[in-house]
Amino acid sequence: MKVPQIKIRSNSEIHISRFVQGLWRLHEDPLGVSPKRVLEKIQTCLELGINTFDHADIYGGHENEEIFGRALAQNPSLKSSIKIISKCGIRIPGEKFQTKYYDLSPMHIRKSVENSLEKLGVESLDLLLIHRPDPLLNPVEVSDAFLQLHVEGKVKAFGVSNFSPSQFSLLQNKLHFPVVTNQIQFNPFHTDPLFDGTFDQAIDNEFCPMVWSPTAGGSIFSPKSKSEVAMLATLNELGKKYSVAADQVLYAWFLSHPAKLIPVLGSNDIKHIKSSIGAFGIELSKEDWFRILEVGRGKEVA
Repeated sequence: MKVPQIKIRSNSEIHISRFVQGLWRLHEDPLGVSPKRVLEKIQTCLELGINTFDHADIYGGHENEEIFGRALAQNPSLKSSIKIISKCGIRIPGEKFQTKYYDLSPMHIRKSVENSLEKLGVESLDLLLIHRPDPLLNPVEVSDAFLQLHVEGKVKAFGVSNFSPSQFSLLQNKLHFPVVTNQIQFNPFHTDPLFDGTFDQAIDNEFCPMVWSPTAGGSIFSPKSKSEVAMLATLNELGKKYSVAADQVLYAWFLSHPAKLIPVLGSNDIKHIKSSIGAFGIELSKEDWFRILEVGRGKEVA
């Protein structure tokens, strides 16, 4: 079984894998971040059909893109087999300033992209996302900055992350080409996108949302709270029913949604990555889908 590829928006030519490997915690791998170790994970993902890797300029204290790039430099032939996503817009306090803020000025967007390309050792990003919605966002300036990066061949497509439907529409209405995705937080404990119009907009505009923190930061499988314990017990019970692992039931829950959600896997554990793809062989009943929702929300639907 391999993870299939999916066209991320109907009026875009960008295809990515239906599961994406996230690099947010790349620097936290207990087995280290040597090029050999990172290459092991990259090659495992490719063997599974996961050819898309999700970065951000700030991940790992601005170092994870460089860690990934050092690994690619050991095997440059892999560059033609992978798709790279990165994000920009968050400024982390340091020596030069003290307040965390968002910066979507054309100058910062360009600088972030060029830094990412240099650290990753690639000529272009397949997809650039605005990391967080900026209350001071000027959609015309952002649109013009995106156009220049696209014309120069530095970015192939553009999207957003953590945007509300209205924020998404604001940018889309000014952009020279389609916003191809919205990467949002979603899991059984964080279900707002089901009810605030986020997934409705995705279906209506025919784009596939990306989902970060699908396992609630890993807490679903390392439960501490009463609700987390109940969730894992439910997934284990359903796993016995479908003769699969609990994590595969959870990922099948995402795959069941008609918006064609694209989960971003966050694990550094190769065994967990391999296990996840078993979700593609599961068809959850509607009752079981709503059962997971009910346990996560702590209440039945109206």
